[in-house]
Amino acid sequence: MTSIYDIPVLTSGGETKTLVEYEGEVMLIVNTASKCGFTPQYKGLEALYRKYASQGFVVLGFPCNQFGAQEPGDATEIQNFCSLTYDVTFPLFAKIDVNGPDAAPLFQYLKTAAKGVLGSEGIKWNFTKFLVDRQGRVLERYAPTTTPESLEKDVEAALQL
Repeated sequence: MTSIYDIPVLTSGGETKTLVEYEGEVMLIVNTASKCGFTPQYKGLEALYRKYASQGFVVLGFPCNQFGAQEPGDATEIQNFCSLTYDVTFPLFAKIDVNGPDAAPLFQYLKTAAKGVLGSEGIKWNFTKFLVDRQGRVLERYAPTTTPESLEKDVEAALQL
């Protein structure tokens, strides 16, 4: 079976890499958008990241324009928006698809490892979140309506594993 750390991802700068640099860390992987009703979750995601980064926690944002065209910008526009509006310092990657034939391999993997409601694999909207432990196991999938603040106990538990 492929490890999550072997899956190629594209950085916001266009470089292909893997998640191996995050091996041994707890990851919260999120499909994001700048013009979504859930966009204010960037604030909570950044707060979680800042609070737990020193303990080996990272938030990884993957912008996606598949839901209501709510991420229309290019990589520079997305980075600037997140930085200036929400003071985001956690890593943001290249804009991707999370569903369909062009879905990014990382999200194909995540959707299979942690199915949604009634066993569905498809991502329903922006700000779907996946919590991954230090060994690369997907622990949980959270709906877009699940706030970052409500994940704090799960993050703390994952950091103890």
